[in-house]
Amino acid sequence: MAESPPTDLAPPGASAATERLDPQVILLGLVIVSGTVMAILDTTIVNVALQTLGKDFHASLSTIQWTITGYTLALGTVIPITGWAVDRFGGRRVWMLSIVLFVAGSVLSGASWNIQSLIIFRVVQGLGGGMLMPTGMAILTMAAGPRRMGRIMSIVGVPMLLGPVLGPVIGGWLVEDVDWRWIFFVNLPVGALAFALAWWKVPHEQEGQGGGGSSVLDLRGLFLLPPGFALLIYGLSTANSNGGFGSTSTIAWLLGGAVLVVLFVLHSLQRRERSLIDVRLFTDRTFATASVAVFLVGIALMGSMLLIPLYYQTARGEGALAAGLLLAPQGLGAATAMPFSGIITDKLGAGRIVPFGIVLLVVGTIPFALVGANTSYWFLGAALYVRGLGLGCTMMPTMSAALTTLARSAASRASSTLNILVQLGGSVGVALLAVILSRQISSRLPQVGGKGGGAGVDQIPDQIRQQVAPKLADAFGTTFWVAMILTAVLIVPALLLPRHGTHTAEGTDAAAREDAPPPMA
Repeated sequence: MAESPPTDLAPPGASAATERLDPQVILLGLVIVSGTVMAILDTTIVNVALQTLGKDFHASLSTIQWTITGYTLALGTVIPITGWAVDRFGGRRVWMLSIVLFVAGSVLSGASWNIQSLIIFRVVQGLGGGMLMPTGMAILTMAAGPRRMGRIMSIVGVPMLLGPVLGPVIGGWLVEDVDWRWIFFVNLPVGALAFALAWWKVPHEQEGQGGGGSSVLDLRGLFLLPPGFALLIYGLSTANSNGGFGSTSTIAWLLGGAVLVVLFVLHSLQRRERSLIDVRLFTDRTFATASVAVFLVGIALMGSMLLIPLYYQTARGEGALAAGLLLAPQGLGAATAMPFSGIITDKLGAGRIVPFGIVLLVVGTIPFALVGANTSYWFLGAALYVRGLGLGCTMMPTMSAALTTLARSAASRASSTLNILVQLGGSVGVALLAVILSRQISSRLPQVGGKGGGAGVDQIPDQIRQQVAPKLADAFGTTFWVAMILTAVLIVPALLLPRHGTHTAEGTDAAAREDAPPPMA
């Protein structure tokens, strides 16, 4: 049982003033952001360096892509362990260890001497990065309480949505004007600052505030769930080279991963709150609905972040830095919407803001589905700004809605589950859209597609690119139609999200039940 509720959880009759975020909580949120921004930037910062890495290491694109896939696999593998680690050792210790591991992986990646060493060190980097976001969310959930999750998530969500935009910009600048190794070395000073701020500001947990989990690591769950996720993501990533999702080897990988995940579900139902992830959390309708929405948001966000810079670089011939800068309007749109979406979520409920955000996302994607070889950059920039507004009204309101009806004792495990779903959604989106894009390019330009589909797109000479640009743009447009459909599907779970603020009677009752056990099946 947890100790008496902290003062940041207002009683039912509290005034609006007591529900405002305490300055200390805001400062803590900024400290958490200083750490999470590194991991989020590195999910996309390498994308613009793939061509340079291929030249320096004399490796094919199919091999170079493992610098991204390995990082993503590590993220998905380590996140399930984070909930147990926070419960067992406390958020402060896990947070600081994650920073050290991430920075160490970054320095080693920058010092890589061949492609094999780079892939291995990117995995190390991902192990640290995968723990940063869920640990930070767990720390802030304990500090702010469920009644104010919308506001605090707006702070945490800034790097989550700006990272995929700033990553290509910073990476493009470093690759073109400095050296590709600095896309990793830059994390050393940032990590040192984040570690110092954490030492100063992240509070020590009191006895009983770790999250209510078992002090014994769920080893059976550890050998089922992370490998299951890894096999699923690996299976998706092999669809390009194996001839699609219908190939025997891809199906085998996906089937193996699915079997492990199903076995974990059965194991979790038996072990309950002592399991790596308590699947009974999904019996809470709000959490289950928001979880589906978060998974689909991951597909929409990361999948499109693969396509958009590729369009600018391959179909339009822009450099890495220019492609990154052309993505900036989406970040501006997200930054514009997020502060307001957090307030609206707290007052009116996520069910009133998220559907509006999905409409904006779909509207902002339509111009890319109709894109041509000479579509105005101003027009596409305006569409990206609209997309940014939609993302700002979708991602963090959905995640905050998932936590508002749960007991505080389940906060760390619930936040870990949400981050797992975001990573899985992003991996599914990237793998699926990459397969579709490669096939579209190969069907229109067999001489460019090459073995594996789309393998030689980055090496197209400028004079030839001008001739094939219309066909390349058509291939991207068809793929964007799929991305838009995947985004539109989000409306189904969004309409089922709560349409009441956290200050209402229902939200107050949920906040007061901080000692309640997880929902039972």
